[in-house]
Amino acid sequence: MKNNESSKLHPKLKDISVEQVFKALGDPVRFAAVTELLEAEGQEKACGTFQYQVTKATFSHHLQILREAGIIWMRCEGTRKFTSLRSKELDKKFPGLLKLLLK
Repeated sequence: MKNNESSKLHPKLKDISVEQVFKALGDPVRFAAVTELLEAEGQEKACGTFQYQVTKATFSHHLQILREAGIIWMRCEGTRKFTSLRSKELDKKFPGLLKLLLK
């Protein structure tokens, strides 16, 4: 994914709504993925390193929903995909939300 292609796939901060974020986090698989990213403390995770009980295709779909909701960044490096939380952006738009998720 080239830089300009990647930016088209990720919503701008102004376009992220709290409703989208809560809807995306309402699924247990997606919530668990975000929890893993929170525990990674700002580090990227390779997509194959998440713990999940669904098929790879289903998990990829869940990551897509999180990306479209503005919760995660995804970047490609060769054939691998890396995922990270948009922590700074989310904290700016929704102060305290990520801390609440860890409780």
